Amino acid sequence: MTTTDTTFKISTQSRKLLGDMLTPVGVYLKLRDKFPYTVMLESAEYHGMEHGFSVIACDPVASFVIDEDVVTQTFPDGSEETFRLPYRKQAMQTLHDFIHRFDAPKNEHPFINGGLFGHITYDSVEYFEDIEIQEKTPDNAIPQMVYRVYRFVIAFNHFKDEVYLFEHDYGVTRDDANHSKSMGMDLDSLEMIVKAPKMATFRFKAQESEQSNVTDPEMEGIIQQCINHCLRGDVFQIVPSRRFSKKFEGDEFNVYRALRSVNPSPYLFFFDFGGYKVFGSSPEKQIFIKNGHAEIHPIAGTFRRTGDDEKDAELARQLAADPKETAEHVMLVDLARNDLSRSCDVVKVETYKEAQFFSHVIHLVSKVTGKMSEGVNPLQLVADTFPAGTLSGAPKHNAMTIINRLERTNRSIYGGALGHISFNGDFNHCITIRTFLSKNNTLFYQAGMGVVAKSNIASEMQEVNNKLAALRKAIEFANEL
Repeated sequence: MTTTDTTFKISTQSRKLLGDMLTPVGVYLKLRDKFPYTVMLESAEYHGMEHGFSVIACDPVASFVIDEDVVTQTFPDGSEETFRLPYRKQAMQTLHDFIHRFDAPKNEHPFINGGLFGHITYDSVEYFEDIEIQEKTPDNAIPQMVYRVYRFVIAFNHFKDEVYLFEHDYGVTRDDANHSKSMGMDLDSLEMIVKAPKMATFRFKAQESEQSNVTDPEMEGIIQQCINHCLRGDVFQIVPSRRFSKKFEGDEFNVYRALRSVNPSPYLFFFDFGGYKVFGSSPEKQIFIKNGHAEIHPIAGTFRRTGDDEKDAELARQLAADPKETAEHVMLVDLARNDLSRSCDVVKVETYKEAQFFSHVIHLVSKVTGKMSEGVNPLQLVADTFPAGTLSGAPKHNAMTIINRLERTNRSIYGGALGHISFNGDFNHCITIRTFLSKNNTLFYQAGMGVVAKSNIASEMQEVNNKLAALRKAIEFANEL
């Protein structure tokens, strides 16, 4: 067993390739069968350097898992530690301590030193707030937090059409390491795989029938109860959700391929966690932290697009002027400001209620930023702002308590967060919405609605269908690939 003061010093070798014939999807298909737990982060938003890179990580050498208050850590030398949290709110400090077992040289590029890739489920809020979340539902149950450290990282610079191969060494010998280093894998062999002309593809077939965790009348009743809570003043806003599922056979990666085509988004991702996979096209940040500065981009207010640019522009104007949508948006911007203020000195609303156009919907989006207070652990700021107010409501604690009582199934990955953590504490995660969980040949997908006192039940029911339109279309498209 590794002693608690052991650190793993990271050194990196790299190689640059011309990227005009290499795509993240194509490279992922070449790597996934050779390296279990391979993950991919893409973006369809290349106008800024923040989203100018796509990245694939493969060959995990260490992992951090929290589930049901039990922490399991594995390390590059093959050792493992398992222990129970003394108390729940130590979860993020424990993750912080795990990260600091790795000694990485400072570098501005987020992927040169590797970092951690993983997820936090919605019910992980139990580790951050004094709240109890319902028991896991067996069919979509997954660990609450999972992060892995990888040996190989492949970064695609979409601005320069370049691909970088990074190999990270963690200071352990071939005999100690329980990964591909002991099998002779290096940058040369990785490059051969990346440049290989062929990749394995398989068919996908979903069943026609779609299941839901509630019926239409039951969901309408839940919405009415939420409206009643708003009228009584228990909450200003609440975000109940509805889950759907479909059985399938074959390769769900085809659904991801279809989804990234029909619903390009700032956050595109496909993460293989072994017993389950999480993939999606999220439009919204959970939180972005870099060099002591944090950003949250609240999204609230949704209209369905028509496909006609002039009509969509008029819809955007109507959306911005809609009293119900504006009230919902103002509450969530205020909630983001309050959440950031818990760990930040200076908090600003830099962009307010901007209409943004996605493939199937129009959203109102704001940008709220904060400068972190001196000495604050960035992961504490993550805890302070989790889950996103757009997935719970306001006040958060009351809204989540009501959601927990009204919803029939555990949310699992829905409403959680997924992404990358640098060894220096920078954090970039999206909210896991417009997201599939694939487990036991079943696709689970879920969406919510922002209910306020003036909500219309029929409109809220339709909002869920609007948000899931791209996911349903991707399933249909994947059947034809």
